[in-house]
Amino acid sequence: MKTDYKSGFAAIIGRPNVGKSTLMNHLIGQKIAITSRKPQTTRNKIQTVYTCEEGQIVFLDTPGIHKAKNKLGEYMVNAAERTFKDADVILWLVEPTTFIGAGERHIAEQLKNGKLPVILVINKVDTVKKEEVLSFIDAYRKIMDFAEIIPASALRGQNLETVITSIFKYLPYGPQFYDEDTVTDQPQRQIVAEMIREKALRTLEEEIPHGIAVTIDTMKERPGGNLVDIEATIICERESHKGIIIGKQGVMLKKIGSAARFEIERMLEQKVNLKLWVKVKKDWRDSDYLIKNFGYDKKEI
Repeated sequence: MKTDYKSGFAAIIGRPNVGKSTLMNHLIGQKIAITSRKPQTTRNKIQTVYTCEEGQIVFLDTPGIHKAKNKLGEYMVNAAERTFKDADVILWLVEPTTFIGAGERHIAEQLKNGKLPVILVINKVDTVKKEEVLSFIDAYRKIMDFAEIIPASALRGQNLETVITSIFKYLPYGPQFYDEDTVTDQPQRQIVAEMIREKALRTLEEEIPHGIAVTIDTMKERPGGNLVDIEATIICERESHKGIIIGKQGVMLKKIGSAARFEIERMLEQKVNLKLWVKVKKDWRDSDYLIKNFGYDKKEI
């Protein structure tokens, strides 16, 4: 065993929609955490694994930290705040701005209570003028002491090597946790469900997406191994939503299905026969039983 090998846990935190999943996907080089412009996309703590000569980083991607409005919201906030306890270093993603609002200050207060090194990544710097970046760094430096501050663009892949190098600085020496070819500990069914949910989020009207979940009813490989049959259900909160998700003559559901099938085939490297159904379960986001039923287990956070 190499004595200079490092391995540890890096928690990615930040407010909803700041680019955490995009960063994760770029670092790992394949799609794991789902991405969408709508907030509240990531609901579970997703572990992804980055392995190189120097060591192994296990990323904990957390749901965005925000003030909770319902039981699902509460679950997401708790999941994010508890992730801190598992980490060796925290990667905090923020928007490029000099205005630091209450949400950011709430996170800073949480982090100050902990003893962990915090690397601040000012994301989306490709959207602002270069000369403005220094003023953003300055504004953030005033709210707490950071181990490092790195301007980057997850979408454009800018400065991500620096992010990796910085993380390794703060990890302990130790053995690999996972094999080299492991990229996530999430079961395939869960990733497939998330991919379908992402396509639904991207295709649907603004007001629906928070109220949808996806369950995989069956996922079976046909003998011969060249085709996977998947049946999945999109759960929504209202009859009117069901109509919109299905669309006129089923057009919307077909659109979601074909976009999701394309992504799933790329991930599984197999042909996929995907069937989608839509069901209404009123107020599932406020039911402990239903939240658990759709894969969000309170015991796990």
